[in-house]
Amino acid sequence: MSSSETRILPHAAPPRPLPGVPRLRAVPRSQEPRPARPRLAELLVRRGIISTEQMQAALARQRHRELPLGEILLAEGAITEAQLLDALAWQYQTSVLPADAAPPDPEPGIAALMPAQQAARLSAVPLRRAGVALVVMTDRPDRKAEIAAALAHDGPVLLALTGRARMHQAITATYGAELARLAEARTPGSYSCRDWNAPLATRRGLAALLALVGAALLAPALVVAVLFGMGVLIAAVNAALKWMALHSLSRPAPPPKAATTSLSPFPALPVVTIMLPLFREPDIAGHLVRRIARLDYPHELLDVLLLIEAGDDTTRAALDRATLPPWMRAVIVPPGQPQTKPRAMNYGLNFARGSIVGVYDAEDAPEPDQIRKVAERFLKAPPEVVCLQGQLDYYNPHHNWLSRCFTLEYATWFRLMLPGVARLGLFVPLGGTTLFFRRAVLEEMGAWDAHNVTEDADLGLRLVRAGYRTEIIETTTYEEANAAVLPWIKQRSRWLKGYAMTWATHMRDPVRLWRDLGARRFIGVQVQLLSTVLGFALAPVLWTLVVKLFGWPHPLDRFLSTQGYVGLAFFFLACQALTMYAAWRASALPRHRGLRLWIPVLDIYFILASVATHLGLGELMVQPFHWRKTAHGQFSRGGQAAEALQDQTLPASSFSRTSNAVDR
Repeated sequence: MSSSETRILPHAAPPRPLPGVPRLRAVPRSQEPRPARPRLAELLVRRGIISTEQMQAALARQRHRELPLGEILLAEGAITEAQLLDALAWQYQTSVLPADAAPPDPEPGIAALMPAQQAARLSAVPLRRAGVALVVMTDRPDRKAEIAAALAHDGPVLLALTGRARMHQAITATYGAELARLAEARTPGSYSCRDWNAPLATRRGLAALLALVGAALLAPALVVAVLFGMGVLIAAVNAALKWMALHSLSRPAPPPKAATTSLSPFPALPVVTIMLPLFREPDIAGHLVRRIARLDYPHELLDVLLLIEAGDDTTRAALDRATLPPWMRAVIVPPGQPQTKPRAMNYGLNFARGSIVGVYDAEDAPEPDQIRKVAERFLKAPPEVVCLQGQLDYYNPHHNWLSRCFTLEYATWFRLMLPGVARLGLFVPLGGTTLFFRRAVLEEMGAWDAHNVTEDADLGLRLVRAGYRTEIIETTTYEEANAAVLPWIKQRSRWLKGYAMTWATHMRDPVRLWRDLGARRFIGVQVQLLSTVLGFALAPVLWTLVVKLFGWPHPLDRFLSTQGYVGLAFFFLACQALTMYAAWRASALPRHRGLRLWIPVLDIYFILASVATHLGLGELMVQPFHWRKTAHGQFSRGGQAAEALQDQTLPASSFSRTSNAVDR
């Protein structure tokens, strides 16, 4: 800084530094910021770094942004990070940490002065002692009061400013191992499945299987009749839920509830953190970055975290070849167990900047106006609405018969069933992507259960138990349909294993679950989770009835007359008709209508789900936390179809993608 610039500022000269310590000012806990502190915008103008017009434009943008002025100017390219840090150092009467300064002191007592999660949240790391003072490095001097309060230190606090990338490195180096350990057990134990006893489950499962085989040897007809009766009952319950969901959508939709007061949950457009867990994904520089870059939301308000496992050489090599935009950054997840998507997200949550947190998968292609819709709904929604679930669709539905059936199933699930159960007031089993949360509530709930392989459905149930609501928002994300039989079965086995695990975890205390949910939602959980798993598991028993079409004997002959068989036939035909009607109704969009000819094939398709269910139930006994990874990019041509669908859904009126224009 030149001497002429120094004379412009009305500050006294900074004090002489202590030996080996940057030139800093102490921040006493009880002392408030100086009233005479210059505003950052004025300071930058007086130094000639920005013009008056740039200052006015940035201030106008700040009125509509949940973002500090310095970050707006940085995102616009109006200033450099070095210029911002230097100005902040003068504004807050401290100094910038030199580039050659030593890393944080390895002395264990230094790091322990601030809890790991607090250090990540406040973006601050204790650096070293300077006599009775403690030097803390940070890139957020505006949080100095919170930083001082979080420290287990009674003496003065000296702030040393540094850039965001260096700050991230310091937090990772100092607290990474502890943050990774905390990510494994972030969800409270009473709501987590991490204490699942696999050996005990194995013993119980084998005992039940031996008991069933023994009973079948003694009274085979009776066993078949009991299992058949259970299958029919579950089929009836599942059909009733489907009919109720469809019927609820036939009534006029109630107007969306708005906040009861004029105070918005966010005072301005919020920063939105998007977490993208990646594992063995070789294409970062290509379609992934391009799809996310098409999001029509101010890029300075986007905070995209690429969550990469430390041992994932494939993705890390792709990252080295990629040039990421400034609003997208990589977060390396330290080694740990279990190595799952929810654990990676729990770790990444420590580094999130946004007050809204969203989740995408690696192959996702969201509609460009999706984040805008999410932000607008959160601004207007009442505070009990803490989660928004978008709709999922496929960009390769015509790859083969399996992808066609998969698309029909997803259309039924996301366009009929989820909106229907939400309108019925039941719990919404969240999908694993296109989810958006109020961050404060997400952290309050303990984020994701790192051990649950359907962490999304589990979190949806925990939100309902706490009295919060999920809404289905009218926006679509396109994915790649799994179009090979074996990978499809493996993927579905994980989902159904997670459903069973989620049900068992929350049913450990059924009385408490009843009190949390009430009778209607409690019964709904039994239908939505338990009946789904048992329905697929018992389906092969129901299929045995096909022998009656050929006049062959069946064990039920001892219990059913001809009229009974006719009644069963009508029941199954009614269930089939309901399933076909739901698929027909869900495929009303122009891009889905060509799939309607494949609706009769859904019966064959669901046979695979029964196979997957038995595989998943078996894994509960031997590999309860094993995460079957779904390979991406196997059944589409590089994602051109996804980007074409994104282009078709560009909004007519949207936020400017450029960061130079002032908000309308």
